[in-house]
Amino acid sequence: MTQPLTPSTLVERYLAALERSDLDAVLALFTPSGRVHSPLYGERPAAEFYPDLFSDTASSRLTLRRVMSAVDGAPVISFWFRFDWVLADGSPAPFTVVDIAELAPDGRIETLHIVYDTASVREAFDARMPPLTPA
Repeated sequence: MTQPLTPSTLVERYLAALERSDLDAVLALFTPSGRVHSPLYGERPAAEFYPDLFSDTASSRLTLRRVMSAVDGAPVISFWFRFDWVLADGSPAPFTVVDIAELAPDGRIETLHIVYDTASVREAFDARMPPLTPA
């Protein structure tokens, strides 16, 4: 029987996989029904969210600030990190973020809530989309 992932191991693996845009490694940290709530991409299954994120990414550097666990014993952790994101078109879009992960009994992520102020990245992110044409 495999031991559940510890919060620190989960976060270490997640950030390393995210920085490498390693889809298989990221999805291995989620349950099959895992979901992501993102300020830019909305609520999506993890298996749909990460391919879109990675296709929008030229490079990223992630710097962990802190990992926090729920004091009430709930299977929830949060991690605060700096995301130096470069969009696929080369535009820098850095921000500081807190991810809140609701965990399954085996330590994998069931639901991930991504929390950050989009003001600093919204313009660069939206510019990657073609303009809408009236119907």
